[in-house]
Amino acid sequence: MTVEIRPFAPDDAPWLVRQHGLLYGRDEGFDETFAPLVEDILGGFVAKHDPDCERGWIAWDGETRLGSIFCVRLDAETAKLRLFLLVPEARGLGLGRRLLETCMGFAREAGYRRMQLWTHAEHEAACALYARHGFTRVSRVPVHSFGRDLTEEQWEISL
Repeated sequence: MTVEIRPFAPDDAPWLVRQHGLLYGRDEGFDETFAPLVEDILGGFVAKHDPDCERGWIAWDGETRLGSIFCVRLDAETAKLRLFLLVPEARGLGLGRRLLETCMGFAREAGYRRMQLWTHAEHEAACALYARHGFTRVSRVPVHSFGRDLTEEQWEISL
C-alpha cells in the first residue's frame, strides 16, 4: 500500500459523510443523527474556512480514500482536531500516526499554541494514539448521544 496524504477537496465531502455514517453506525452503534452532523461540519468548513489557519487532509491509496483529519481554528491560539477517520483496512499500518502528525505539524506552523479535540472514551485506539503524542485528557462526561450511551472526552496538548 502506497499512501499519499492530500489536501481535502470539496468533492471528498460526500465520501467522508458516507464513511462516518456507515462506520460509526456499523461499528459503534451510532444512529442516523451522526452523518448529518458530519455533513454540517464539512459544509461549514467548505463555505468559510481560512486556508492559512485551517486545513483538511485525505489519505489515499491510488484512487481509494482511506481516511481524513482536519485542523480548524477555535481561537487565535487554539486549534481543534476534527473528523479523524480511518477505514478499517487502513488501521494498524501507522497511517493514523501520519495523519495526526500532519495535522499537528500544520497547527504548529500556523502559529497555534495548543490543540484540542473531542472524542469518546470508547474509541480506545484513537485515545491511545492521542496519549502517545502527548495529548492529555482534560474532561470526561457520560452522555447519551447518537442513540447510545457514551463517555465524551476532551483532550488537549500544548504545541
